[in-house]
Parts: sequence; structure tokens; C-alpha cells
Amino acid sequence: MNQIPPSEWLENVTYDEMVVGQSARLLRTLSTADIQAFAAVSGDTNPTHLNSDYANDTLFHGVIAHGMWGGALISALLGTSFPGPGTIYVSQDLHFTRPVRIGDTLTVTATVVSKDDSRKRVELACQAINQKGESVLHGVAQVVAPTQKVRLPKPHAPQIQVFDPQARFRELLALGQGMPAERCAVVHPCDTDSLRGAMDAALHGLIIPVLIGPEARLRSVAEAAGIDLNGIEILPVEHSHAAARKAVELAALGDVGMLMKGSLHTDELMHAVLSSPALRTGRRMSHVFRFDIPLYPKPLLITDAALNIRPTLAEKADIIQNAIDFARILRVEQPKVAILSAVETVSPNIPSTLDAAALCKMADRRQITGGLLDGPLAFDNAIS
Repeated sequence: MNQIPPSEWLENVTYDEMVVGQSARLLRTLSTADIQAFAAVSGDTNPTHLNSDYANDTLFHGVIAHGMWGGALISALLGTSFPGPGTIYVSQDLHFTRPVRIGDTLTVTATVVSKDDSRKRVELACQAINQKGESVLHGVAQVVAPTQKVRLPKPHAPQIQVFDPQARFRELLALGQGMPAERCAVVHPCDTDSLRGAMDAALHGLIIPVLIGPEARLRSVAEAAGIDLNGIEILPVEHSHAAARKAVELAALGDVGMLMKGSLHTDELMHAVLSSPALRTGRRMSHVFRFDIPLYPKPLLITDAALNIRPTLAEKADIIQNAIDFARILRVEQPKVAILSAVETVSPNIPSTLDAAALCKMADRRQITGGLLDGPLAFDNAIS
């Protein structure tokens, strides 16, 4: 039978065992993740705690913890240690005397002040002191103490992985700051998501939208979604095929610098694009997915997962070069390219491994430039 270490047990202190003057303490160091997790759980998104630019201009001159983070530490001490399991919180009085900053280590203490035998209530003086010996909060807690002794294995607290997708989105938007908005043909944006996405891009100063589609339908979608189309250029066409052709025509003439896919099928738009000699370059056209992954600190680009079904070696070289160029636009100085296969060794029985080896040699010979290539690699090793 496995022995549980003493530190993995919770054991309470019953009412009869508690004496006036008795105390217990808890130590905790504040991290950025603590502030973010507390904001996520509580819904308290006060910028004093989350926005360093805002917080630097406040009385506190920097980000500080939520006041009730310290209160939560008192609750943790009372609920898990002193008195521990079986404790019922009745009231809590708190006074906040100093801000708590990232990196501060608090020593939280609860001391028995008085006992009420008739109601099994205990009054405890609570205090939190930082690593400098300064009191950051103090107060008085009233609890109903447990009357029965309890000793049980400590429940394992779930791990919280804090992920702020909006922060990464803001970083992406910041790349476009200071750049002039580009005229963009928005092809058949005849559903709410497509239309709102285009208008949001315009709101952020990224594009000047040119909406191409059935005008009555576009206005109906906008009205239903509460989207204002005043001042927005609309080029009316009958259907999605015509919208794709018109958008490509504008791009070929230089009237727009970008194409944005709306609610039409990808094949419709790509057929129109590939049918236009004016839009062709010396490379194969390819698609790049950009993923934000909670436990991965950088954007992850995956290519090609949409356009090229069975690319040749030469087409794979184009796909890689396109992805490298795209990553560098996103300010990745030296993109690292993992060329995926089923295994990490080159095998004549697995053509993708041969292509991977050839692509790496092409990079050595500067037939592919701007990135660091490795392959073949299985997916788990590529992202580890």
C-alpha cells in the first residue's frame, strides 16, 4: 500500500483544540499568472491589475494585485489549515494598507482572539505581511470552527493555464500601426461573420473595404447585424461567381491591393484567381494557417492545409518559401521550418522523407532562403 507523505494530508484543528493566542500562517508569492487567473475567475478586469501602461499612470505607478487576492489567501488558510476542513466562514473584515506587486511574498497569519463556546464560534485576527515586513492588509474573521477531527488526503488543485488570445490579437494588429489602409475587395460577404470581419478590419485602419455582392442581400445582412454601411463602397453583382470575377478584375487592374474571402466557397474564389494571368507570380500559390496555442508562446504556422493536395517537390519548395516570407512579414526574424513526415529518418519507402531531405539541401544551396529548415520530422518532435 502506498504511503501518503505527511504534507499531502489535510488535518483540521477542532474548536476544543483551539486556544486564544494560537496561530497559523501561509506563504505565497504573487505572479503575473496569479493576477490573470484571479481576473479570469472573478471577472474583475480593472486595468490597474492588467494594463501596465494604464497602471503606470496611477497612484500605484505599476500593476498591483487585486485586493481580494490577499483576502482569498486568508480564506485558503482558514479553510485548509486553521481551523481547516469543516470550517464555516461567517464574516470577514479587511483593511488594505499597501499594494501588493508582482514578486511580493506574503506571509498570511491567523491568530485566535476569542472563542464563543455556545455557538462554537472563533474570532481570528488576520494579517498579511510582505517580504519587507510591511503589513499589506489586516482584519478580523468570524468562523464556526469544526467540532469533529478530520484527517484526509489533500485534494489536488487543478492547474490553471492562463491564455489571453486578445493579447496576441492586439500584438498582431500592432504590426499594422502606422501603415496606410489598403483597398480590399471583400468577395461576397453575405453572412454576418464575413461582413463584420471586413468592417472590423476597416475600423482598425487595416483596409478600405470594397464590398462585392448582391447589394440588397448585403444591406439586409448589415441591417440584421446592426452594421453601418454608410460611406462604404458597394459593387453590386448577382451572385458569388460574379463577385469572385469582379474582385479578381479589380486586383488585376490595381484598383485593389487585397482580396478577402467572404461567404463563398474557397474553390470559387481560387478558380477566379488562378484564371487571371495578371495575378500569377513565379511561385505556386499556397495557404497558411496561423494558430495561437495556449501553451505555446509563439504563433504556429501550418502550410499547406487548404490548396495543394499532392504537391510536388518543386511545389513544396514554393510552399515553404511563401510561408517563410509570410512569417517574416509577421516580424519573425528567422522562421524555423519543420518539414513533417511519419518518421525522422530518410526512407526510400516514404516519399515525404525523401522530399524533406531534398528541401533541406535546397535550403543549404540557397534555393530556399530566409528560414531554418529541418526534416523529416514527426509532428510531436516538430512542436516539442
